[in-house]
Amino acid sequence: MVCLGNICRSPLAEGILQDKASKAGLSWTVESAGTESYHIGDAPHPLSQKVAKLNGIDICQQRARRFVAEDFERFDKIYAMSADVIADMRGITRGKFDEKKVDLLLNELFPGQNVDVPDPWYGPERGFHEVYKLINDACEAIIRKYSMLNPDGYHDQYSVNK
Repeated sequence: MVCLGNICRSPLAEGILQDKASKAGLSWTVESAGTESYHIGDAPHPLSQKVAKLNGIDICQQRARRFVAEDFERFDKIYAMSADVIADMRGITRGKFDEKKVDLLLNELFPGQNVDVPDPWYGPERGFHEVYKLINDACEAIIRKYSMLNPDGYHDQYSVNK
């Protein structure tokens, strides 16, 4: 899960998808990162933590890190929160960018529409709740999608990361 600073949207997405995967019995490793370096080492935004906690998910131990080209080697799937994040990822990775591994998260809800997850950073708390709902719905779609790909229960071969 990748956004700009790795403190608002992508930490929520990491926490939500990891929680859903665990509850579904999937042994996925989910991580998040940001394309910018100004929050490296920071905890998620206080309102992201609050909204996650209100929904039974604790993300307070997460720390922001920067997206790196090697993430394409480490992860099977990389979801970006917005189109500008994908553009940043291309710049960071240069020739290592793998188009097949990247998609906008909300394409799981709105296939092919390339809808961005709004950045709640600049708005009131209500925006964090709205972003949580969008991400939650998209993560639910991911769980359904990958569970349906493998109805026999061999989920461990699928590793949805980032």
